[in-house]
Amino acid sequence: MPGPTSLVVTATERRSPSLVRVRFRTDDLSAFADSVFTDRYVKLAIPSGGGEVVRTYTALEPDLEARTLAIDFVVHGDEGVAGPWAAGAAPGDTLTVRGPGGAYAPDPAADWHLFAGDESAIPAIGAAIEALPAGATAYALLEVSDPDHEVDLPAPPGVEITWLHRGAGSHAVGDDAAGLDAPLVGAVRSLPWRDGRVQAFVHGEAAAVMHGIRPYLLEERNLPRGDVSISGYWRRGRTEEGFRAWKSELAAAETAG
Repeated sequence: MPGPTSLVVTATERRSPSLVRVRFRTDDLSAFADSVFTDRYVKLAIPSGGGEVVRTYTALEPDLEARTLAIDFVVHGDEGVAGPWAAGAAPGDTLTVRGPGGAYAPDPAADWHLFAGDESAIPAIGAAIEALPAGATAYALLEVSDPDHEVDLPAPPGVEITWLHRGAGSHAVGDDAAGLDAPLVGAVRSLPWRDGRVQAFVHGEAAAVMHGIRPYLLEERNLPRGDVSISGYWRRGRTEEGFRAWKSELAAAETAG
């Protein structure tokens, strides 16, 4: 992954009570020249306790000529590290970034597309919708706390966006069992299934995504793994370091099984 590069904050805006967009400029955005993925991600070094922690975010709107990009941060009050930093970011603040990486972009040859995720996936899903070819058919299922947390996400003809609400005061499912009952899981399972080849992009809270949706798509719907981009972006009650450990444990258990 290319890097490191310094990013300088130029502006911030609230997209919703839980989503803050931070705009950056940099002296060198050449690493994005060959980036074709809509889930392009970068590794940010966030100041924390006199040091730094690394967090992963989707990079939006990279402009090589202007040398600018934007990143959306999920904010839940004082929880976490990156969210509070973004909520208090001001022009002139700096971060170090490495990247981008990525692995997904909408396939024009697919008959239809399925996007599903929570607040953490909204940036990547929005980028994927913008990249769809004209006339594409797609369904986007997006889970947020309540209607106040919905964001302006333009839907071109052929794209149907459905907002799902967990309920006021809640911003994530809890344990693995609760993940199976998340609104996102039920919405994916109840979505009318169209004929033809579907390409799916499903990311968000790991319990809902990995235990609730992945088995449905891969085992019940028998989608080829190459047509499914699915993983947990985060895990309720864990830092990113703890989440990485959880993913490693899950992968080891699946390999052993």
